[in-house]
Amino acid sequence: MTKKRTLNKSHLLDMRLFLEILKISRPGLWFATVWLYLLPTGGKEDLIFSPMFWLGLFYVCFPLNLLVYGWNDIVDYEADRLNPRKGNYLFGALSSKEDLSVLPKYIFFSQLLTYPIFIFFFGMKMIIILIIQLIIMYAYNHPTKGLRSRPPFELTCQIGYLLIVPLSAWINSASIPPNGTLIYLMLFAFQSHLIGEVMDIEPDRLANKTTTATVLGMFKTKLIIIAIVLIEVLMVFYIFNDSIFGLMLLAGLIWLIIDLFFVFKTKTYTLFQMKLLGWASNIIAFASMSYVWWSQCLL
Repeated sequence: MTKKRTLNKSHLLDMRLFLEILKISRPGLWFATVWLYLLPTGGKEDLIFSPMFWLGLFYVCFPLNLLVYGWNDIVDYEADRLNPRKGNYLFGALSSKEDLSVLPKYIFFSQLLTYPIFIFFFGMKMIIILIIQLIIMYAYNHPTKGLRSRPPFELTCQIGYLLIVPLSAWINSASIPPNGTLIYLMLFAFQSHLIGEVMDIEPDRLANKTTTATVLGMFKTKLIIIAIVLIEVLMVFYIFNDSIFGLMLLAGLIWLIIDLFFVFKTKTYTLFQMKLLGWASNIIAFASMSYVWWSQCLL
């Protein structure tokens, strides 16, 4: 009987740790990496029958995000204690030091689920992508000299997300999108990161963490986000010549202007409002991803 209770306790511990690791990978933010992965595959409906397509999709959802966010959680342990939006599947776990101490081995194991297969089928270029990813993440997360606390250089590290694009193209035998598309995606990465900084501005200040938002303040940072989205809108209308996706982005731009000048202004968002924004972002991302994939308007 004692042995049975011990086994059950161990099973529950494993399940708790698994759910914690899943939470660390931030499922609520998977849409960003999924968006970048699906973009080069636009219109290739036959890929749903490709096991490699699904393996790549799994990689950009879980192992990659666990690597990116898990590493950051280890370094930002103290700052995360002060962040009210942590501790859920939308914005990430609020892990104990004990869980974070064993996290590196789970990050390493998660890479072994996919990367050896990628290297076997697609060669050394996959190793090059992984090495560049690790270099960028090391530069961002270094405990004392990390760019995450050296604005505006923390934004430059977001370019690393664009490595998903060639990875997807090679896995799925697709073409790498044109330079205009890559510039659009770079702006998308900058915009997404700055939105996160705006939501975290108060806890970051309490933790003495320096970001673009804490230096410039909420008003100026929101203005930069608006400017970035405005450039994206103009690109979609006048470079990619797509009015439907352009109108989607224009609606988002109008909301950002209303948010800054009429509704929230420079007020701090409540936890409920941030969660509502998180769910809305996922719904909007699904709609925009579906349209961009179907129309191939960015290719």
